[in-house]
Amino acid sequence: MFAKGFYDGMVKEKQANIVNLVRSAWVGSQKYAALVWSGDVPSTFESFRDQVAAGLNMGIAGIPWWTADIGGFMGGNVQDPAFIQLLIRWFQFAVFCPVLRMHGDRDPHDIPAYSDKDFGGGFMPTGQPNELWSYGEEAFNIMKKYLNVRFSLKPYILSLMKEAHETGAPLMRAMFYEFPQDKKCWEIKDQYMFGPEYLVAPVLYADQYSRGVYLPAGTWEYTPDGKTYQGGQTIQCEAPIDCIPVFKRFCNKPSL
Repeated sequence: MFAKGFYDGMVKEKQANIVNLVRSAWVGSQKYAALVWSGDVPSTFESFRDQVAAGLNMGIAGIPWWTADIGGFMGGNVQDPAFIQLLIRWFQFAVFCPVLRMHGDRDPHDIPAYSDKDFGGGFMPTGQPNELWSYGEEAFNIMKKYLNVRFSLKPYILSLMKEAHETGAPLMRAMFYEFPQDKKCWEIKDQYMFGPEYLVAPVLYADQYSRGVYLPAGTWEYTPDGKTYQGGQTIQCEAPIDCIPVFKRFCNKPSL
């Protein structure tokens, strides 16, 4: 009876919007509405760089819904300026990912347990607060600015989600996906397209405040200042802590 009732309930809900947040998946998991996250990854710049590869590979494998714990899950100390820098860079990157997810077990673990027993609810230690406002005014203002960018992109992201549903096209796209004729785009690992319009070049190293960005053929607008560039060249972009290099593509291809 339980199995039949459960099945009947699932049939009735088949038209509902369903999502399954999972840490393990395989080719074809998208048919089960799998939103895959990369697991409890360390809070390091090395791990951060791995997330770019993970997101792009997940998309090219046919699973467009992917996310990572912003700042990593393990080892981030809320009082450490080096970690706060990592968190900000990770947050900027996450704004241009399919799903933005602020999550982590933050150090130091000096909050007393709710229970002195060695079992049951409340005996495990808890991490520090992990909201946008938990890391000081400067970090809050930067992350709030980029959260507003995310909000402004909602119609665009919705159109990408619709395209992913209908065609399987990933939201995070390796450069060669949009520019298959450009040989250089097959070699680039540290920048990507977010849908067809935005080129994203995350800052992936500690104390890095500029980076090179390759622009394929076409006309590109640097979103922080509105300046336009012709493609077919690598340019050096300033990237202070409150800036992630992002370019908007101008082309004949209509917006989604």
